[in-house]
Amino acid sequence: MQRTPVTSSVIKSAGYDPRTRVLEIELHNASVYRYYDLDSEAYQQFLDAPSKGTHLNQMIKPNYIYNEVTSDIEDEENHSLM
Repeated sequence: MQRTPVTSSVIKSAGYDPRTRVLEIELHNASVYRYYDLDSEAYQQFLDAPSKGTHLNQMIKPNYIYNEVTSDIEDEENHSLM
């Protein structure tokens, strides 16, 4: 998923796929998380939030299923280089 940089002390970039309703968040520590079943309005609220880290922790994490996918993404990137 393509992510775009965001202004945040915690979050490096974010991407959203409206077809699958998945939000992908990359943190500055290089961890990547996917949040499932977000509608486009929830994504827009995240983008519009004055503090994206606070919004993620208060509005998205408690309400959506998520998992860390850092190693999966590293594997995908390594395979594409071969």
